Amino acid sequence: MRILFLTDNFPPEMNAPATRTWEHCKEWVNHGVNVTIITCAPNFPEGKVFKGYKNKFIQTELIDGIKVVRVWSYISANNGFLKRVIDYTSYAIMAFIVGLWYKCDVIIATSPQFFTTISGYALSVFKRKPWIFELRDLWPESIRAVGAIENKKILDFFEKIELFLYKKATLIIPVTDSFKQNLIDRGINESKIKVIKNGVDLSVYKPIAKDSHLLEKLQLKDKFIVSYIGTHGMAHGLSFILDAIKDLNKDIQFLFIGGGANKSKLLNQAKSLKLKNCTFLDFVPKSEISKYISITDVALVNLKKSETFKSVIPSKIFENAAMRKPILLGVEGESALIINSYEAGECFKPEDKNDFLTKLNKIYRKKVSGSNSYFEGLTRLANDFNRQVLAKRMLDLIKSFL
Repeated sequence: MRILFLTDNFPPEMNAPATRTWEHCKEWVNHGVNVTIITCAPNFPEGKVFKGYKNKFIQTELIDGIKVVRVWSYISANNGFLKRVIDYTSYAIMAFIVGLWYKCDVIIATSPQFFTTISGYALSVFKRKPWIFELRDLWPESIRAVGAIENKKILDFFEKIELFLYKKATLIIPVTDSFKQNLIDRGINESKIKVIKNGVDLSVYKPIAKDSHLLEKLQLKDKFIVSYIGTHGMAHGLSFILDAIKDLNKDIQFLFIGGGANKSKLLNQAKSLKLKNCTFLDFVPKSEISKYISITDVALVNLKKSETFKSVIPSKIFENAAMRKPILLGVEGESALIINSYEAGECFKPEDKNDFLTKLNKIYRKKVSGSNSYFEGLTRLANDFNRQVLAKRMLDLIKSFL
């Protein structure tokens, strides 16, 4: 079988969409599938092309048996509506043009933004091949939730395109049950909606001792470390966290790793508040993430308070669970159900300072007392969301629809 996969994020980028696609495709290649990725030059989230790459018309490489075709796109940082739309559409147009030259049996196009899926649909028409809409985010609903676009007419127009694409897809694979229900409520045929949730590569993320050299390097030895590893964007509500931690126990240190549209604002906020209990680092290579998780005592997973985000399951949950790090979750809905059902950490009400501090201190007290009460739940959670198993399940699903 030959799969043509369109995604504007792929390693060496390290966000959740890039990781999911890479780990799934690696597994499919191991099962004898010929996979071609059409993506762009790696630049997320800073809007700067990664070292060793150029934003050329077309360039190819082989990554873990996956043929990766990188096309030119207009690259900008993740801020400013017009620039982002030009970024998305330039990639979508180039992906369509280049995609015409690659033979395939099925086309997969992935969100969060749906411009990529427009290309997937267009290629399916020209090639007369089935296409699959992999739904990682309800876009444009999510940008409405964070206020990135306030023009109702534009948002309504985008939603009409979104619904059209759902109806035209051969198969829709959302990453949460809530996304599936959202589509059913909007009139999409339930029989073609099959959920494959995010997961974790258990060969990469597993319990290891704290990296003592890294602790020394960061001057965090003997600290209780709360880590946030990921995008610092509008949706992630990290400004609330900085406001909440001003008067914490001096033994508790927050470690923020990553970049994004709000990174500079957060740095300025920390400086203005004269915070001594937080450390900011830029993105680190994917190959080193496990070292940074190893020194973590509790993993912070946070989003802004919004009805839309009740349907989201951040992938940080699974990687930290695999390394047996309790989750401090500031997300309501489906994510909270997972953490509570597995007893894998503590959930606080989004943007509720008192509840956040109460749940943080609860985990801290357990750690100080030597309790390991979250370990069993974290182990079960990681095993139930094994990426290899989920990737094989998705491959079998694709084959069943061809």
